[in-house]
Amino acid sequence: ATYWEKNEIFKVLNKTDKPKFYVLDMFPYPSGAGLHVGHPLGYIGSDIYARYMRLLGYNVLHPMGFDSFGLPAEQYAILTGEHPSKTTKKNIQKYKQQLKSLGLSFDWSKELRTSDPNYYKWTQWIFSKLFNSYYCYIDDKALPISKLIEKFKRNGNAQVKSPCNDKTPLFNAEKWNNWNEQEQQIILLNYRLAYLSDSIVNWCPELGTVLANDEVSDGLSIRGGHPVYQKKMKQWCLRISAYSDRLLSDLDSLEWPSSLKEQQKNWIGKSYGLIINFKCSEKNINIPVFTTRPDTIFGVTFLVLSPEHNEIENIIRSNNKTKIKKYIEKSRKKSEREKIANINEVSGVFSGTYAINPINNKKIPIWISDYVLAGYGSGAIMAVPGHDSRDFKFAKKFNIEIKKVISNNKELNSEQPYILKEGFLINSEYLNNLNIKEASKQITNIIESKKYGYTTINYKMRDAIFSRQRYWGEPFPIYYKNKVPYIINETELPVKLPEVESYLPTNEGEPPLARAEKWKYQGKYDLEYSTMPGWAGSSWYFIRYIDPNNQHEFINTKLLNYWQNVDLYIGGSEHATGHLIYSRFWTKFLYDLE
Repeated sequence: ATYWEKNEIFKVLNKTDKPKFYVLDMFPYPSGAGLHVGHPLGYIGSDIYARYMRLLGYNVLHPMGFDSFGLPAEQYAILTGEHPSKTTKKNIQKYKQQLKSLGLSFDWSKELRTSDPNYYKWTQWIFSKLFNSYYCYIDDKALPISKLIEKFKRNGNAQVKSPCNDKTPLFNAEKWNNWNEQEQQIILLNYRLAYLSDSIVNWCPELGTVLANDEVSDGLSIRGGHPVYQKKMKQWCLRISAYSDRLLSDLDSLEWPSSLKEQQKNWIGKSYGLIINFKCSEKNINIPVFTTRPDTIFGVTFLVLSPEHNEIENIIRSNNKTKIKKYIEKSRKKSEREKIANINEVSGVFSGTYAINPINNKKIPIWISDYVLAGYGSGAIMAVPGHDSRDFKFAKKFNIEIKKVISNNKELNSEQPYILKEGFLINSEYLNNLNIKEASKQITNIIESKKYGYTTINYKMRDAIFSRQRYWGEPFPIYYKNKVPYIINETELPVKLPEVESYLPTNEGEPPLARAEKWKYQGKYDLEYSTMPGWAGSSWYFIRYIDPNNQHEFINTKLLNYWQNVDLYIGGSEHATGHLIYSRFWTKFLYDLE
């Protein structure tokens, strides 16, 4: 191994007539404990293949690096006071020593570390491009925000086909041109691919940070076992949902295991359906509901809102407030994963208010329950207990009417919902005796013609929350002027992490970076105190391996054209709906920039 290292026999050549082969390993987080058995298990397999391809005459790129930002190093710094950069450096030295002792054929000249400013300069560069882009459905790609501004100047936003904040107002060119800079920037933030949003997050007060779903188990943080709550916070988000169709359709062209592709398809979760508006019986409030089963509308006996639904405060009766508040507080202690997984647990509280079914004008109660998720559809469902298992359990527990509207000519079991998607309509007035397909078509036409709602496509995949209230992560290249975010010029990158006196949140609950008192842009503007999540750097490392020492450009085009795609990747399938889907999103966005 010493001879190999001294003579750099695994150093890859970029100028060669040999065909290329790119072998990629999922790079490790360098903890103080050193490698665990899972690391060499994967690395030895990929190393055997890399050596085999070299023997076949290929020019093999087989690099290694370190996913070196993250919470463990920060928690260790809180306990010991030792700076995360020092502990991370020690851990990396330990990992390298262990990897080299295994005799693996890595090209160490390609080594990268996500916590190195020379690396995260380009992570910040990608974020700046996301901030300065919007998604155009007409071109079906990301375009510069400057093009959107031109459209606003000429015609306003009525003809713009682009995902944006639901509450973005309609405006014409005259209105846009009369707005001041701050007003215009607030509107643009609704369209940017990187934007600020009030999001429901997993908040851990003890750790002082937002946690990803896979960092939470049974309402406690994986690290430390601290209580975790659902909380609405202003967070940076990436508009990955704009790429849903492309991420879905392009799976067909990937040479990936079918089980992994199926996981991504389920995560994206494309479904066709209707948005139906249910009016509150006593208040001028509409509750939009997404459904894929309009044929069951006569079987709707109640509505259910997520505990985070934004209309709860407006619809609940005063005499129910205490009970509802207690329920919402209890719900906040559950992670989204727990809410999905606990299919046998039924809980909820009556809002005290009723809605009107637009099809038959029937008055139905509005309930609140955490089996409805805030991020799916509109955060509200029309409950059809006769034909949905969770609705059925809920109705049974709270003694709500159960009405069956589909039959297959057999005797209906009153103790079980009928969940098969075959049969004909019953108890549905003019839809009776129609099959499900015919009934769906007829009721959809009625809803659209009478303006009760509209057809739409829904995706389970939501925009990615991109903020962490931590110290040891990539700083955002963002500063605030009049509370409006602005991007720092690319020529001024990287924005480096400052020194802080403590790695804990401030007494006011702000992230640790708020402790860096002199950390200002141009000496007067506040910088963003949150940092990027750990997956920011790991979403594009495979591109940087190709040209890791280039400080003048993101990547050399000739090298990119030569190495192109990864030919063999070995990593855990548990990252199918995280790391792998985010890396696909970033790659598609970067190609849109060309």
